[in-house]
Amino acid sequence: MKVVNPVLPGMHPDPTVCRVGRDFYLACSSFEYFPGVPLYTSRDLVHWTPVGHALTRRSQLDLRGVPSSGGIYAPTLRHHEGTFFLVTTLAGRGNFVVTAPSPRGPWSDPVWLDIDGIDPSLAFLDGRVFYTRNGRGADSDHPFVYQGELMLAGGPPIAVEPRVIWRGTGGIWPEAPHLYRRDGWYYLVAAEGGTSYGHSVVVARATDPYGPFDPSPHGPLLTHRDRPRLPIQATGHADLVDLEDGTTWAVLLAIRPRGGRHHHLGRETFLAPVRWGDDGWPRMSPVRARLEGPALAQARAPDAPERLRFRPGRLPTGWLSVRNPARGCCTLRERPGFLRLWGTAATIRDVASPALVCRRQQHFEATAQVRLEFEPVHPGEQAGLCLRANEDFNAVLVVALAPGGRELRLDVTLRGETSTLARQAIAAGPVTLELRATAGEYRFSGGTGRPRELGSVPTRSFSAETILAATGRHHFTGAMIGLYATGGGARATVPADVEWFEYSP
Repeated sequence: MKVVNPVLPGMHPDPTVCRVGRDFYLACSSFEYFPGVPLYTSRDLVHWTPVGHALTRRSQLDLRGVPSSGGIYAPTLRHHEGTFFLVTTLAGRGNFVVTAPSPRGPWSDPVWLDIDGIDPSLAFLDGRVFYTRNGRGADSDHPFVYQGELMLAGGPPIAVEPRVIWRGTGGIWPEAPHLYRRDGWYYLVAAEGGTSYGHSVVVARATDPYGPFDPSPHGPLLTHRDRPRLPIQATGHADLVDLEDGTTWAVLLAIRPRGGRHHHLGRETFLAPVRWGDDGWPRMSPVRARLEGPALAQARAPDAPERLRFRPGRLPTGWLSVRNPARGCCTLRERPGFLRLWGTAATIRDVASPALVCRRQQHFEATAQVRLEFEPVHPGEQAGLCLRANEDFNAVLVVALAPGGRELRLDVTLRGETSTLARQAIAAGPVTLELRATAGEYRFSGGTGRPRELGSVPTRSFSAETILAATGRHHFTGAMIGLYATGGGARATVPADVEWFEYSP
């Protein structure tokens, strides 16, 4: 069986994996998007099927006021005695754990553990539950790896105060620690170097779960920082899983830059083998786009239909809101066969909850189309197709009201400044909107008949590198394509009805 990396393309950062019998389960970070923490299952580690999300209620995840690239960081998913445990960070608020009898739920409300550090992990070893995370040293701003234990005892988990167990190998930002046991050794696998081009996976081991830990004499377990010509970069944040045949595999995050050092799809999930040397230390080779996969029967996931027609119930798994959605802004019930959006006062440029639902862009070359019915009656009312990196970097192709009637308008926001690239008068009736993506460019088209091109924007305008250079802030997510409506400062008086949405690689 061949592996084609990434195994989860588009924004799927900070992967974590566990095995239960023949089944594998995987979770990723979700940041400001809701529902939080996507969950997948697989029988072969290569083809993954979505099963839902762990955080689906406001009581579990309140994202009000959370900035872009804030929110949910780096979960760890584990299974123990019939229960799934997911521990994660709500940035700036603390670390918590939720539990469920199945990845499909129901997931519990959070039990808060502590307010320090990020990237928590759990390890069920020797009848104990080790709780590992990063955190700053008492006398230094440099993060260290901390570890304590959770006391379960049939009630809510209680965290025993973690203490420093390892100071890393000297790289910046030791984080994403995971503890494993193998052949009498306790292995601590962590990330260092920051989650960009200097990213790495490092490993240390000890005979006691609290150390002292000695780093591998072979250097980083994995890094591409000295291989700038490889098409895959920023490899790190790995989680290991042992197969029934005794082999070990890692899921990890990496990026695929285009047009120089620019990546806009986000950090994605990759799969790579781990070899164990005669000296008991793990080894990994550079991550490749194509490689021989695990010795497991192929279990290909069913392909999602390209054209999504809307039915009563819920949107398919993989459709997300920016923060918790405003009540009533998105409904499949009011007009059967359509997704109805009621624009709120919020816009795509606000740190708020606009009437917006979106999905990951997962391919460099892809086309998104939407069929929309919308007849605005006030100047601020808009609805259409959106491309989102964050509030300060986005593009919308919307139906809006002009002095002479309806118009199509392409508005692009870069560095927080919005400009109208093009506008085009349109007649009454349903409108088809289109976004065509290549590795280097987004092209926007629309019309009541055959779509006509209105304008284009370079993909690098939405890259994490561009955003960091312009704002000084790291951008941890990736390009999202979706449906959007706004009342432009007030609730819209008319709805926007979407008949279908199509995403074609």
